[in-house]
Amino acid sequence: MITEKKFPMTVAGKQKLEEELEFLKTVKRKEIVERIKIARSYGDLSENSEYDSAKEDQGFLEGKISTLESMIRNSVIITEDELNTDEVRLGKTVTFKELPNGDEETYTIVGSAEANPIEGLISNDSPIAKALIGRRADDEVKITTPGGEMLVVILKIK
Repeated sequence: MITEKKFPMTVAGKQKLEEELEFLKTVKRKEIVERIKIARSYGDLSENSEYDSAKEDQGFLEGKISTLESMIRNSVIITEDELNTDEVRLGKTVTFKELPNGDEETYTIVGSAEANPIEGLISNDSPIAKALIGRRADDEVKITTPGGEMLVVILKIK
């Protein structure tokens, strides 16, 4: 039996996925079905680019729905007990500074399902998170990224 991948996430992250899934099922599905219906009315399906496009979008949508359902089904919620620590962990927000004189950066470490670096949410699978997890404030940490190595000091964890 194949074990499905677990998706660690916060309660808010799971709720966001559930809301997206509901939107895709109730709104986007209906929109695509309507597009297919309209495209069919144009006649010959073998030369109907609107129909082909709508069917392609339908396939993509169903794949996205399936992925979200799997992520929700296999979610592992980060508990408050796991957050009540002074170590960097999943669900914690970490501020660090690149040494010797870099700018401060702040990220919240989340599961891959919630990651959005533009919003400051980095995956626990990312090189930065992997290097920081288990560390404490004032620790100096060497982080190896695809862009090279950097040395940082952890300023605060919350």
